[in-house]
Amino acid sequence: MTAKPRPLVAGNWKMNGLKAALGEIEAMARGCDAALRARVDLLICPPATLAGAAVGAAGGLIAIGGQDCHPKAAGAHTGDVSADMLKDLGAAYVIVGHSERRADHGETSALVRAKAQAGLRAGLVAIICVGETEGERKAGRTLEIVGAQLRDSLPEGASATQVVIAYEPVWAIGTGLTPTAADVAQVHAFIRAQLGQAMGAQGAGVRILYGGSVKPSNAVELMGVANVDGALVGGASLTATDFLGVAAAYR
Repeated sequence: MTAKPRPLVAGNWKMNGLKAALGEIEAMARGCDAALRARVDLLICPPATLAGAAVGAAGGLIAIGGQDCHPKAAGAHTGDVSADMLKDLGAAYVIVGHSERRADHGETSALVRAKAQAGLRAGLVAIICVGETEGERKAGRTLEIVGAQLRDSLPEGASATQVVIAYEPVWAIGTGLTPTAADVAQVHAFIRAQLGQAMGAQGAGVRILYGGSVKPSNAVELMGVANVDGALVGGASLTATDFLGVAAAYR
């Protein structure tokens, strides 16, 4: 019997945070006591401008990650950040394929896979995001869309320790809307089955996070759903109080 994956609560700050916000990471680290650390891994993905300083602010108690990376390690790509650069700053994770990247920048799953592969080459854990829009959900295409994104974004040969999958229904991000526990359970069970088909026994050990309006008030219910191994948190990760409130679901 395969052990349940260790939970991960990850915060995605998106395009938010100036130097003063490092105080929130310091407060998160102070609130991340030994009892909590024994039960869950914590991660903050700040803007790239803060990543290096965030590593120091976290004091080794909270992991730091990037929000995106270029598929190549270096080159003539003005304004881009490579996975190797993030690793050099002390980052341990990188988010790839977030719905806002897919929508705002037209990122395909093939590009997401290349970025995930770049993260793996640099020694980072790739958090691969998948999720359907409201229109796709209403059309009954949720599993079709999620399955295709997962299949085409997952690097070949990746192990359970190298990738994390984040299911983020696009229509629930920043809207205050949240799927029912049954809805989440259906999609996460589907993702688990797809991982098993793609990765064999390794698929059972991949952490599958839920994202989409996760906050302290609903974290206990959502984190208790089968095959939910943590959360990818947006707005609620910007303050220590709310982020630790979500993580408290594992106390």
